[in-house]
Amino acid sequence: MLPVIVPALAVGVASALVLLGVSLLAERLQDVLWETLPDALSVGRYSALWTIAVLTASGLVAGLLIRAVPGHAGPDPATTGLVDPPLRPGVVPGLLLVTALTLAGGISLGPENPITAANIALAFWLGRRFLPGSSAELWLSLAAAGTIGALFGTPVAAALILSETLASRPGPGALWDRLFGPLAAGAAGALTMTLLTHPSFDLSLPPYTHPRWGDLLSAAVIALAGAVLGLLAVYAFPHVHRAFRALRHPVLALTLGGLLLGLLGALGGHLTLFKGLDEVKTLAADPTGWSAGEFAVMAVVKTAALLISATCGFRGGRIFP
Repeated sequence: MLPVIVPALAVGVASALVLLGVSLLAERLQDVLWETLPDALSVGRYSALWTIAVLTASGLVAGLLIRAVPGHAGPDPATTGLVDPPLRPGVVPGLLLVTALTLAGGISLGPENPITAANIALAFWLGRRFLPGSSAELWLSLAAAGTIGALFGTPVAAALILSETLASRPGPGALWDRLFGPLAAGAAGALTMTLLTHPSFDLSLPPYTHPRWGDLLSAAVIALAGAVLGLLAVYAFPHVHRAFRALRHPVLALTLGGLLLGLLGALGGHLTLFKGLDEVKTLAADPTGWSAGEFAVMAVVKTAALLISATCGFRGGRIFP
């Protein structure tokens, strides 16, 4: 297992740097779209008019880019998973560009799927050139683990996801032998992000010091309600995707998807936009600042926004939202 360490560390660090680069580009563009431009035009940053305009324009521009870039920014994301076979390296620049636009425009998708696909493509392409006899499975697992480690700031998430993936695939050696390299890559990706950006998923919630029997009932009700809402989106997914595919043109589908997302954003407010991590922190910082009805509207709107974002053709991941 020792020869795997150096490639694993290199892939993990590189995976984190790709994620960091796309995230920084998206943040700069987000500042322009949601702060600089509306302030210059004397329009409310998250007013209904501006929200609809930005999301519709994001759909139009994304559709034009997907139609123009080599490889059309990868396959339809509604038909792919988190870890898939490598794309051609020529597809990667266009995929990353469309992903940055998606993140900046307020679309309810995260960076996980396209960044993972891009890192797998780059790792496979470069790895097979430096080590011609190496297997495709090695580079795929290293890049996936490095990206997941960078996304969540810990290799534990990579271990959870890849242990299931690797255990279900026949291959030589024990499961630990095959997890050794990916765990090293995941740790390298996580440490790189921690050193450079200090990411945190801490919601700064107060300590839970007085458990009550009623909390057990409320937790069960909330869990069931969340499961039902998620399953409704799952059942609707193929039907909504089929409706967008019937339009036949990505520019038309994405522009319509952006318009629908703008209308949803105007209904649910700015906390239902973007991938959701910062928005959840805002909600957690002042949980009494919204009524139960407002929370319910945001939950339904966010679920609908994720459903449309993931089926109309925007490049992004479905985990964070």
